[in-house]
Amino acid sequence: MTGSSNGRGGAVHEMPDELRADVRLLGELLGEVLSETGGPELLDDVERLRGLTIAAYGAGEASAITQAEALVDSFTPERAADVARAFTCYFHLVNLAEEYHRVRTLRQRDRERGESEGPASADSLPGALAQLRAEVGEEETSRRLAGLEFRPVLTAHPTEARRRAVAAAIRRISELVAERDDPRLGATTLAEIRRRMLGEIDTLWRTSPLRTSKPSPLDEVRTAMGVFDETLFQVLPQVYRILDDHLLGADAGRVAPRAPAFVRLGSWIGADRDGNPNVTAKVTRAAASIAAEHVLLGLERAATRIGRALTLDATSTPPSGELLALWRRQQSVDEELTAEIAARAPDEPYRRVVLVIAERIAATRRRDADLAYADPEELLADLDVVQASLVAAGDARGAYGELQHLIWQVRTFGFHLAELEVRQHSKVHALTLAEIEAKGVDGDLDPVAVEVLEVFRVIATIQQRYGQLAARRYIVSFTMSADDIAAVYRLAELALGSAEAAPVLDVVPLFETFADLEASTDVLDAMVTQPQVQARLAATGRRLEVMLGYSDSAKDVGPVSATLALYDAQSRIARWAQDNDIVLTLFHGRGGALGRGGGPANRAVLAQPPNSVDGRFKLTEQGEVIFARYGNPHIATRHIEQVAAATLLASAPSIEERNSSAAATYADVAARMDTVSRSRFYDLVQAEGFPQWFAEVTPQEEVGLLALGSRPAKRGLSVNSLEDLRAIPWVFAWTQARINLTGWFGLGAALDAVGDLELLRRAYAEWPLFTTMIDNVEMSLAKTDERIARRYLELGDREDLAALVLDELALTRRWVLDITGHERLLATSRVLGRAVQLRSPYVDALSLIQLRALRALREGADEAKVPELQRLLLLSVNGVAAGLQNTG
Repeated sequence: MTGSSNGRGGAVHEMPDELRADVRLLGELLGEVLSETGGPELLDDVERLRGLTIAAYGAGEASAITQAEALVDSFTPERAADVARAFTCYFHLVNLAEEYHRVRTLRQRDRERGESEGPASADSLPGALAQLRAEVGEEETSRRLAGLEFRPVLTAHPTEARRRAVAAAIRRISELVAERDDPRLGATTLAEIRRRMLGEIDTLWRTSPLRTSKPSPLDEVRTAMGVFDETLFQVLPQVYRILDDHLLGADAGRVAPRAPAFVRLGSWIGADRDGNPNVTAKVTRAAASIAAEHVLLGLERAATRIGRALTLDATSTPPSGELLALWRRQQSVDEELTAEIAARAPDEPYRRVVLVIAERIAATRRRDADLAYADPEELLADLDVVQASLVAAGDARGAYGELQHLIWQVRTFGFHLAELEVRQHSKVHALTLAEIEAKGVDGDLDPVAVEVLEVFRVIATIQQRYGQLAARRYIVSFTMSADDIAAVYRLAELALGSAEAAPVLDVVPLFETFADLEASTDVLDAMVTQPQVQARLAATGRRLEVMLGYSDSAKDVGPVSATLALYDAQSRIARWAQDNDIVLTLFHGRGGALGRGGGPANRAVLAQPPNSVDGRFKLTEQGEVIFARYGNPHIATRHIEQVAAATLLASAPSIEERNSSAAATYADVAARMDTVSRSRFYDLVQAEGFPQWFAEVTPQEEVGLLALGSRPAKRGLSVNSLEDLRAIPWVFAWTQARINLTGWFGLGAALDAVGDLELLRRAYAEWPLFTTMIDNVEMSLAKTDERIARRYLELGDREDLAALVLDELALTRRWVLDITGHERLLATSRVLGRAVQLRSPYVDALSLIQLRALRALREGADEAKVPELQRLLLLSVNGVAAGLQNTG
């Protein structure tokens, strides 16, 4: 199997030679494995289907897609499953090749940036700081940098479609691709690497891509811990170091750092119980314990490594009086330990002090009360003493080198790693309070009510053990009134017996539906009058967090109206915060797919309304996005830098003026688009029988069978209602059907209603929100395949609804191409266009296999054949997700 060079509707995006070579090699090795394990006939079938889908792609042979469909129908069920697995393996190999090429490119750019004396790019921290200095001056730039906050919050809905065993095999192959890239290798070594790659690809092929059971919430916690251990723990101090090197220039590493530790991790994994009965209070307690274990182990190892390297004798680097006093305190805490360390480092005061610090971190992890640190601040105080003594003794480089990395790590992660943020639905709180009112807090309560109360007790326990920062945010899904906020504080008091005993809570309203977004400032007005909220505002310097839900708002009114409603809500909330002297943080509940607010995060930040960012950006990072953005150290470093740069730039006067002016200039356009797109969306989703039709023409029902994550796909959904369908399967199902409706539907009608092409082209050039919307839709359309989509739509006996979808698709594509001036989709997006072009014919093959299974299931297959068909369907779902790099 090798990569395709055909492109749809025009010229192709050329593939760099290095990437082409990697893809060709991996495809050849996969072909060799398929031939060895399945016989030449399997490889022949795979190659025949591949050839036909490539021929059908773009302006290819019109009959080829029909021939491909006939070939798929001729396969035995076993052969169809093997072919689906072969294409899925190919996608995994292409994905890892592209990821490694991105790393290769980032390294080259980094070298070029080091050699260049020209201006830094705007999406880098040096570039953002340079622009800020030019606009607001050095002093104000320094103040803004000191207040910079980036808060990614890891969520588990859904987790990746890939099994952990599959991900581990992919990682091993990636390491071999990187190892092979060394130009100094000889023929013998290259042959050995090729042999090992064949072995790992053989393992990947033989590993079942489907989980036999859903992962538990704690499985999801442990998966996220892998990202922390392998990348984030080391990457974040390196990001701070890059910033510090820019700020200090030649003095970097010789004077006190200026870069703040501006990243704070959050996590919903093991704490988000909205609609997930598998997340219990016990699970939340365990999630906090697992996270603390990982971060304390990381800090312990770092301190041990640093301590062993501090072989500075007292003569060359005399200890300060404070360092000697710290040593004496350490001796008083544990005479035996300090005597043993002193014997190993008799005249090395720094080494022995830091090694004792490492032992105290280990004791904190073991919960050894006599030796443990009470909190991260106590550890930081000890590290500050060591650092100050080194500086006083003339060893600034030792003080501000690896020791500074450890200080940054403690400031970033504390002893808890990531703040657990509990989330629950407002209705659950209301029902629990009603039951307590009827039966009393100690009465025979429903198990759900008992669990609600137990959660607050667990939050209190977590705070006692790991500090308030470990778990103090409580998010209320579907916040409709200030009473929904008051309910949380009331339940916490009831659970712990009094307001004084209750845990410290910052209750965060989550506005999700269109109506809730519209009512947001009214709710906030009433919320800030509540005594508990006023007390928290006083304690936090009037800081308040408000969360906005992208997923449900888009499912509620369609992607265009949701985008405009979210922008309007942010504008109003930002003005409200200014009027009420509130330090606002808007929390963006974005997903990976465009229908859930996905797309490039840094560009999204720069399109936000004036005063809505103000140096603070918080968003959810879900499922496959976590691994795509943070799984590789080089990519993680680049992503964090880009988002941080955008967060600083978003409040630059020029950016705020551009966004404000454009919003005013194009207000009438926005209003027209909102009205028409929403009406168009309602024409579809409010049509009689739409829910049943949706379930017929997409694998929506079957998606629930895929063991993606611990969270159920539905909130008790019946086939007659979409109201309780989660946004993720809503997006995922349309993506699997190659329609991607949730990313674009309604935009074509909205643009057509505006009708003025020159006006819309000016908006595209001048209005960042509109630019981002059009570019994201273009990306979504590029992953849409009308030929395949028609075949899915034919599964439902509703020509009217199918025509509505296809007409809107054609209208949207035409207007997007006219506005951008492109001859074909993604014409100027070289990397993304190349990725879509490389994968699409192969995704087509898997879609045809999926359609075969769906047709059989829809037509009422024999009951004995249903499990086999469902497995084939799920194999294809898994493969399409890998090919499109999106689960929703």
